[in-house]
Amino acid sequence: MSIRITAKARRGMVALALAAGLAVGVSGCGGGGDDEKPEASASTSASEDRGSNPSAQEGTTEPLAELKGESGLILTIDTAARDAGGFVTISGEIKNDGAEATRVPIQARGDETEIIRHGESLGGATLVDSVTKKRYYVLRDTDGRPLTTTDMPRIEPGESVPVFMQFPAPPADTTEVAFQLPTFASATIQISG
Repeated sequence: MSIRITAKARRGMVALALAAGLAVGVSGCGGGGDDEKPEASASTSASEDRGSNPSAQEGTTEPLAELKGESGLILTIDTAARDAGGFVTISGEIKNDGAEATRVPIQARGDETEIIRHGESLGGATLVDSVTKKRYYVLRDTDGRPLTTTDMPRIEPGESVPVFMQFPAPPADTTEVAFQLPTFASATIQISG
């Protein structure tokens, strides 16, 4: 009979230990949310207090290049980032610094038949690596559409349009390339990443 009592006691202890473990696990997963809310609201109010006082890094980044084009258009390149997939993505904006509304010239799309079929774009952009003496053209999807900003609207004076272009990445040790876009000046830019 003492074996039966011992077995019952062991089962009771195991059940008690499991119940205690589950109770600790449940309280650890679900109950701590109230403690974090004051911190979140404190950080929210701290960022609200800053309002129009940006930090030293916000808004002070220098563009990589500014290229002048026709009719008062200016292409500002903000980033040229290499990613792990073997691509370089260039981002920036085109601003109309002229006195009249205008469009990006049709020549900016390039003259390749496949790109022309898909309408307005920045498909004529290229990167030139002078060290390896290679030119990199804008990538295209499986339907032949260039991986750039497309169908850009008419740009009013003082307005700007965000743009991007994606290229195959030059070798990892290449950090400086010449960026070219038809009807715009050429510029040397630094690739990050």
